[in-house]
Amino acid sequence: MEQDVLLRMVDISKSFPGVKALDKVSLEVKKGTVHALMGENGAGKSTLMKCLFGIYSKDEGHIYLNGKEINFKSSREALDNGVAMVHQELNQALKRNVMDNIWLGRYPKIGGIAVNEKKMYDDTMAVFRELGIDVDPKRIMSTMPVSQRQMVEIAKAVSYNSKVIVFDEPTSSLTEEEVEHLFQIINMLRDRGVGIIYISHKMAEIKRISDYITVMRDGQWIATEPADKLEMSDIIRLMVGRELTNQYPPKTNKPGEVYLEVKHLSGTYNQLQDVSFCARRGEVLGLAGLDSSGRTETLESIFGIRTRKSGKIYLDGREIRNHSAGESIKNGFALLTEERRSTGIFSILNIRDNTVISSLKRHKKFGVYLSEKSQREDTQRYIDAMHTKTPSQETKIRSLSGGNQQKVIIGRWLLTEPDVLLLDEPTRGIDVGAKYEIYQLILDLANQGKTVIMVSSEMPELLGVCDRIVVMSGGRVAGEVDARNTTQEEIMTLAAKYV
Repeated sequence: MEQDVLLRMVDISKSFPGVKALDKVSLEVKKGTVHALMGENGAGKSTLMKCLFGIYSKDEGHIYLNGKEINFKSSREALDNGVAMVHQELNQALKRNVMDNIWLGRYPKIGGIAVNEKKMYDDTMAVFRELGIDVDPKRIMSTMPVSQRQMVEIAKAVSYNSKVIVFDEPTSSLTEEEVEHLFQIINMLRDRGVGIIYISHKMAEIKRISDYITVMRDGQWIATEPADKLEMSDIIRLMVGRELTNQYPPKTNKPGEVYLEVKHLSGTYNQLQDVSFCARRGEVLGLAGLDSSGRTETLESIFGIRTRKSGKIYLDGREIRNHSAGESIKNGFALLTEERRSTGIFSILNIRDNTVISSLKRHKKFGVYLSEKSQREDTQRYIDAMHTKTPSQETKIRSLSGGNQQKVIIGRWLLTEPDVLLLDEPTRGIDVGAKYEIYQLILDLANQGKTVIMVSSEMPELLGVCDRIVVMSGGRVAGEVDARNTTQEEIMTLAAKYV
């Protein structure tokens, strides 16, 4: 029904230097529905939402909210008019506490001057109780795991009593239990008549939570259908323009002798306790576990960017220190970090600079200057190999989609020619076609005799790519399983062992 349409975007176009990001895209969202927006990385999903939210100014088209034409000039204007967005890349004041982040720019005041801390605390607790979120409003954001920070961002969006809420890859850093909690929140909002726009690459989620699905490709609208009318194979075909029969490439690698040994690793703040495991040449070793289980801390401790209290690391039988990132790189290690925006990309630099920054020595000529020709060749090689969508090497990396940024960072580390590749959520926010390419790349590295250690919150991904899986719980190793013979239930049981 016409009166059920809450949001209408008509013929939206947006161009950036060298690329047309949106080409006359239209979208309708009805009251009390979850409308999934799907497409490969660079399809234009986030750009369309940023045009709605006032972050980008559209070049053409019209946007209507409750039948009234709108054209927000800022995100604050969007929020004040009932449109909220939970971004994939969190942009929070990490040195401030939780309630400061929720009420920033709209603090409750006493006499119009002083901040009313008590009311701010009480209002925060009221939102958290409503959403079932268990977080201390006075906790400093930087001390919290990414998943809890994500839930704070969701609470902030809900606190505006929004009519439309955009969720951009909201589960990319959430555990299965937290995903269930998020879906409860979304169902509650849908029952209230809120229109939800849900961006995700996770097919099972989309089928479960959505009422309608819109697919975009190369900046254009492709199709909009009721969710129950589309099978996963239909969605993939619409997204990539071709059939994609296998989700994971065949495991052709053959693990050899033990190459990396981690013995009795413990952290300075008890985030790790006596962690020991080994990884073989040509092996893809998975690290599974719930949030705060110590997976990320383990990789960062091995790479030397997190202080170790005790423990030793052996590479090919030789003890190595890895007390800093520079030392680790010299020892043949590479680390793809979990938080792409804050610890992965150099946002003000272009793609070429982001690609070669960890391997500048290989581009030195006569030990004096850097060869621009060599840098261009290496950058182009990995743009082609990773199928990165970009107008040119000079494009600022911050203007790429999240998935294409991830491809650039992976290319950066491959240029260092590492023997041990540490991957923390390597396919976070990446579309199904690009995921397959990254899985194949991981297996190719293993076939070359490289050792790959991979953290992922997606259990099927670990089972589909890894040879063995070390399961962590409460900062300790809870067990080890063969990926070919285990089940998700066995892994979850181990993950809850020390919780």
